[in-house]
Amino acid sequence: MNLVVDIGNTSVKMAVFQKNSLLDKRIFSLSDFFKNFRKIKDQFPEIKDCMLSSVVNTISEEKKILQQSTNLIELTPALSLPFKNKYATPSTLGKDRIALVAAAVAKFPQKNTLVVDAGTCVTFDFKNKKEEYLGGAISPGLEMRFKALHKFTANLPLLKPGENLQLIGTSTEGSINSGVVNGLLLEIEGVMASYATEYKDLTIILTGGDTQFLSMRLKNGIFANSNFLLEGLNHILEFNKTQ
Repeated sequence: MNLVVDIGNTSVKMAVFQKNSLLDKRIFSLSDFFKNFRKIKDQFPEIKDCMLSSVVNTISEEKKILQQSTNLIELTPALSLPFKNKYATPSTLGKDRIALVAAAVAKFPQKNTLVVDAGTCVTFDFKNKKEEYLGGAISPGLEMRFKALHKFTANLPLLKPGENLQLIGTSTEGSINSGVVNGLLLEIEGVMASYATEYKDLTIILTGGDTQFLSMRLKNGIFANSNFLLEGLNHILEFNKTQ
């Protein structure tokens, strides 16, 4: 049984897998790490192996308890991956992007696959049918776009995505929502269309925190999967067990 731990800037995701099946998932703040780890270990005492991915450097105590309780593997640029990484600067490739490509390999083997991760940033990551990761793109996410309009202007308010989205904004709030949300939707659709033109039989995955909000508004055929990153980390863990 596997434990996958993803420590981000704002929250921790912890998931339990039996082989490739997700059994449990929880999201919490880093300050609640030890409490949640004890609960999940009590609930699943069969946990043996652990994959840790973290963008936070000051987690020595958290890492220590994982090492004491599991066979810990930490995601680093030197770790063996289930795909050929053709990124020009592999040491700078984000751990989240590595995990998403690994999930694409596991879920869609030998298929051209574009993964769109809509979170703090929107990332586009592409692997071809030869299981080669070629790269992608990084763009500001929804929340970042709203914050930028507020921070870098004198009078524009800070908003969140609105449900009543209009093409023609009839107020300042409506105009901001139209510009930010429609702009991002058209950007994503444009990128997907460009990839689909160049790579036939393209599979597209949408994941990340804004998946639900965006998936209802995107016109192109996509697979929405909010657990894709965790599944990718688990696949890397399984892959390294056999190395």
